[in-house]
Amino acid sequence: MRIRMFAPSILVLLCTAPLALAMSQEPRNPPPPPTDQQANPGASASGPGQPTVRQEAEHSYALAYEEVGKAKKDLEDGKAKNAEKKFRRALERCEQAVALDERYHEAWNLLGYTARKTGDYDKAFKAYDRCLAIKPDYAPAREYLGEAWLDKGDAKKARDQMVWLERLGAAEELKTLKTRYDAYIAAHPDAAAAPTPVPAGADSTPAASGSAGR
Repeated sequence: MRIRMFAPSILVLLCTAPLALAMSQEPRNPPPPPTDQQANPGASASGPGQPTVRQEAEHSYALAYEEVGKAKKDLEDGKAKNAEKKFRRALERCEQAVALDERYHEAWNLLGYTARKTGDYDKAFKAYDRCLAIKPDYAPAREYLGEAWLDKGDAKKARDQMVWLERLGAAEELKTLKTRYDAYIAAHPDAAAAPTPVPAGADSTPAASGSAGR
C-alpha cells in the first residue's frame, strides 16, 4: 500500500538533511498544513529563537516519516521484524506529534497508518476519526480508512469512504481504494452490495468517518 503525506516545513528539512532524501522517495504530496503561529493559534515559542510547539510537532512527524520509509525498505528486503520495530518507533513519534499539537491532522493520519502496520486497529480507527474530525475532507485519511475497513473485512464501510472520495473529487485516492476494493470483492464476491450514500450535511460531522467509538 502506498502512503502519501505532506513534506515537513523547510526548517525541519534544513535541520534534518539525511531525512530529505528518504522522504523525496515517497509518492505524491498532499497539501501542506499551516506552520506558523498565525495559522495555528495554539502554537507558542518557548523563548527567543526557540521553535514553536507546531514546529516541534512537525519535527516529530518528520522523524516518524523517516522511520516509515526505512520500515518499508525493510519489508521490501524481507526483514519483517526490523520493519515492525521501525513502524513502532514511527508510531511513538506520531504520538509525540499529536501530543504537542492535537489539531495536527496529518500526524493523526500517519498515526493511523503506523498503528495499522503494527496490528493495532483500534488505535488506527481512533486516529483516523481524530484526523477526520479535524478535517473531514482530508482525502488521504479517507482512503486509508477505507483500506483499514477492507483489512477488517467490512466492504460496506470501505464503500462509504469511496463515496466520500467521489464527492471530494479525490480521483487518485479513489482509484487506489477502488483497486483494493475490487481485489477484495474478487476474493469475497458475497461482500458486494450497493454503496450507502453519505447523509446530506455530513461533511462537518466528526463521526462521518464511519469508525467513531471503535
